Amino acid sequence: MPTGPKGENRPADVFANAARVMRIATGEEAEVLTSDGKNAAAVSLGKKGGAARAKSMTPERRSEIAKKAAAKRWTKG
Repeated sequence: MPTGPKGENRPADVFANAARVMRIATGEEAEVLTSDGKNAAAVSLGKKGGAARAKSMTPERRSEIAKKAAAKRWTKG
């Protein structure tokens, strides 16, 4: 099943997708989004992934990434 720009599931059929968009526009169906407009399921999965990535990295690698990010913030362009 295709996903929308924010990861929400969308029907694969063009006509079914058009009908879903119409139902959302007329208020018959509600989109499930968080207060900042993001999909709640995607937000929870993203939090898990970030924690798992940090857990698997060595302290030296995390330090490298932080230094690179800080240097990038201080450069113009």
